[in-house]
Amino acid sequence: MTARIHAANCAGDTTALPIDQLASMLRKQGLGRVFDFFTRTYAELLLKELNVKALGPGRSMEALGLRLVNFGSDSFLGLDQDPRVQEALVRGVATWGTHNGASRAFASVEANVVAEERLAKWLGTEAVVMYPSVTLANHGAIPGLAGKADVIVTDEQAHNSIHEATKIARGNGVRTATFAYCDPEDLQRTLNKVRPYRFALIAVDGVYSMTGTLPPLAELAAVASANDGILYIDDAHGTGVLGTRGRGTVLDALGSYDNTLVVGSLSKAFSCLGAFIGCDRNMAQLLKFRSNTYIFGGPVPPPYLEAILTVLDILESDEYYHLHSRLQANVERLVQGLNAQGLIVAGGLTPIISILVGDEVDTLRAGYELFQRGYYVQSVIFPAVPYREGVLRIQVNANHTTEMIDGLLAALNGTRRVVSFPTILSMQQESRQLKCA
Repeated sequence: MTARIHAANCAGDTTALPIDQLASMLRKQGLGRVFDFFTRTYAELLLKELNVKALGPGRSMEALGLRLVNFGSDSFLGLDQDPRVQEALVRGVATWGTHNGASRAFASVEANVVAEERLAKWLGTEAVVMYPSVTLANHGAIPGLAGKADVIVTDEQAHNSIHEATKIARGNGVRTATFAYCDPEDLQRTLNKVRPYRFALIAVDGVYSMTGTLPPLAELAAVASANDGILYIDDAHGTGVLGTRGRGTVLDALGSYDNTLVVGSLSKAFSCLGAFIGCDRNMAQLLKFRSNTYIFGGPVPPPYLEAILTVLDILESDEYYHLHSRLQANVERLVQGLNAQGLIVAGGLTPIISILVGDEVDTLRAGYELFQRGYYVQSVIFPAVPYREGVLRIQVNANHTTEMIDGLLAALNGTRRVVSFPTILSMQQESRQLKCA
């Protein structure tokens, strides 16, 4: 295989198989070129596709021969380690087997019906439609909700799955556009430019996954309502950790679900598998026959449905407040420590906290240094974030201990002796120099 690919890389070669020529071409274009450069030049620093040998106890993990504290897990409430959730999975296997056996367009196990009813009651919507993942929810719903007379307008920094879904819609003949990150005024300008249209589907994140920042939902909703728009909110990173009893960002920000569709995750704070769209009953029925990923894909495996019901029991009990207060205390402790070091921090209202590093190689090196010191965080570089705006992405969990938080802060302080981080002070000095120039 290696010899074939090498042959495909040789100019003018006609002996390589078409699939090898395709692989060679993809490595030279766009994201393939970026990926190929970093894997060849900085393979040791990348820490991608880690082979994790063990998880637990608590938030520890083992990878590349090291025992680490895991700050890369989105199991925000730590329920992946909860014996009740684990036991529910086992019970689900005994009750339903391992697989639904058919598309939900034909049949659903009763646990799926019950889970949707319970999710809707907890969320506060009339109905919920479940999907196997948030990506599949977005890829099914967004193209299914818009026709050729409509337009889809997306926040430029919305989740990748939203942007990919708009490409599917565009292939179906729907017009699409983007507006500036979290900017209601630019949303208004964009809607003015794309008129005339029948309806505008306006897609945003409830929590921006790379930074943990929140959009101005009330202002965006007002622009939508005044311009024949419907707000579509991917609240995957808010589900379970923000809002009353973890219902997410939407209800607390808007006061109701009127004129909105809200997407939630069952695999992050829920620590299970799947996703849902909360809406009214009429829209739920429409989604079921207009979402190709619902009709032509398999559903959430039945054992996870039992686990989802167990998590809902926890979220609807007083125990949720204890879990959430532990999580919030951990977030506050970390943010205070980062601020004390003068680092440039995004987030802090959610369990996703990003530290600006900037340069792509510096970002990778900072993540590698922390890894060697026993702490795993995610080094995020272009194209996941804008060029030269690389960040260390930290995900805080309720089952991190104060010792783990303090240990990460100490490791970051040590890493700064090896890798240069921008600070608030350095940015202020640079700004003054630019003004004087």
